[in-house]
Amino acid sequence: MPPTDLSLQIQLHPFPDGDAVATALAQAVADDLLAALAQRGQASIALSGGTTPRRFLQALSRQPLDWAKVTVTLVDERWVPDDHERSNARLVKEHLLQNAAASARFIPLHRSTATPDDALADVAADLPPALDVVVLGMGGDGHTASFFPGGDRLADAMDPATTAAVLPMRAPGAGEPRITLTLPMLRDAGHLYLHIEGGEKRQVLQQALSGHGAGASYPIRTLMQALRAPLQVYLAQ
Repeated sequence: MPPTDLSLQIQLHPFPDGDAVATALAQAVADDLLAALAQRGQASIALSGGTTPRRFLQALSRQPLDWAKVTVTLVDERWVPDDHERSNARLVKEHLLQNAAASARFIPLHRSTATPDDALADVAADLPPALDVVVLGMGGDGHTASFFPGGDRLADAMDPATTAAVLPMRAPGAGEPRITLTLPMLRDAGHLYLHIEGGEKRQVLQQALSGHGAGASYPIRTLMQALRAPLQVYLAQ
């Protein structure tokens, strides 16, 4: 039997370049946060690292929200101090927690323990029970969050029934040990976005959607299969 095509599991929002997609995504996310603020008086968002989100984070930082009532955290983190050049927390502090967003509450995932395993309970206790918005990235190997192919806790982190909010991850392609939100934390977010740029990432996405070849085992495909609503994909050509 051929693999199931998951094209209906996404809504694609293509843009001509990185600036355009950053601006559009920032507006969409701000609208979601504004709605949450209007409904509950508070809002929460989890963000991804890497180089792709920088322009988006800068655009989001200028959105006129009541940022003091917004909680910002991360989708995943390398187990390095927050001032390390590879820290996702550093990325968020430098590119988002500026301008109008300087007053947001930030919850880093890294703690001053030797390993992420030792910090799981502490991190989970600090996180919101549910997230209004999650913005994911994707690697050339089909990973998202720290759901890396070959990860030592991949099956646990992607178990739709897990009650863990965060789990550690070690994998050949991950570099440092990592900590990651689990699949249910991502799946149950009020709004879930994927932000990618470039032809290579679009090809990886298409492979994941079709399920042919290497795409059949991409973690991003497993995530999409678990979703209850289409993933909003913001793509720069």
